Amino acid sequence: MPGTDDARPDRPTPASPSGIDRRTALLGAGTAAAAALLPAGAAAAAPAGAAAPQAAAVLPEYTFLREALDTSSLVYNPTGELIFPCIRGTAGRLPDAPGRFLLYYAPHEEPGGICLAYADRLDRRFTEHPGNPIVANDWAPHYSVSHVSSPHVLWNAEHREMWLYFHGENSTTRLARSRNGIDFSYEGAVLTTAMVPGTTEASYARVFEHPLPERGARYVMVFMRNSTGDNRSIGWGWSADGITFDFDPDPLVHHADVGLTNLSGPHVIERGGSTYVAYHTDKGDIRLTEVGTDFGLRRHLGVVHRPMPGAPDSGRSAAPSYGSDGGTEYMFYEAGGRLTATIAIARAE
Repeated sequence: MPGTDDARPDRPTPASPSGIDRRTALLGAGTAAAAALLPAGAAAAAPAGAAAPQAAAVLPEYTFLREALDTSSLVYNPTGELIFPCIRGTAGRLPDAPGRFLLYYAPHEEPGGICLAYADRLDRRFTEHPGNPIVANDWAPHYSVSHVSSPHVLWNAEHREMWLYFHGENSTTRLARSRNGIDFSYEGAVLTTAMVPGTTEASYARVFEHPLPERGARYVMVFMRNSTGDNRSIGWGWSADGITFDFDPDPLVHHADVGLTNLSGPHVIERGGSTYVAYHTDKGDIRLTEVGTDFGLRRHLGVVHRPMPGAPDSGRSAAPSYGSDGGTEYMFYEAGGRLTATIAIARAE
């Protein structure tokens, strides 16, 4: 379990209409529009951050603390938009790391670029790595694409490496590997739309160590999938080595099953002997579905985090990444709308 010493933030401690841009469809349209999509009275009845009763029994309420980065001083900030945080601890893993915690993030708009920041505490501002982007959209001879984005880093204990999963283009998820969390070597594509027949997008993937003995698997992947051109759901796959995956042809969480149009930014959470997937929706909130330890359950628990109407959320919280430090739990998340999003830190109450 995560804590001050092992600092494993990947697991919390126990206790659209056709033609709409893909990211616009997922951001929600601000407080008024988001409220209009909710059942009558729901927006007014639930304060920012408040979870539905079932979801609140799994995760604590997280309250906004501060933005993770001083965006006005960033050397690499080509589009003014930062998305998809991934927080990872370095204690006992990377002896020469620049900080106890590494924060990976990216712009989404072209050219994107996988970026890194670091800090010794989760409740403080992070320092930008001077070599950003650590992975660019042109990596000869491996690929040259319009953009790379959505970094997710897995500590692979078997290889004692940080494994970076990222997309570019939206049809392809790639893997790179590193001994120090900064300098990466390219491994290859691990997910494409051709691997999940009928899909037109397969991106925003996160990979977690989670054994599925009946499938001969040690890792699971969750990702955003688009099969209709208009609606996005959560897909999933499994792997013995974290490189070669099998994929379920059906969604893990179908957008229609939770009464929504678009889902994205999934994150696997283990707590209380079960497994859950958190994901953001086109209403701007973050929701929770219990999938069970074998990923065979589909119990939709509702909203686990509501965005603040004001800055930096402006009606949208997305792509959560969870961690703990000194016994206190934190959620790093994408806050705000398209072209204005930043990385925010929230603390458990």
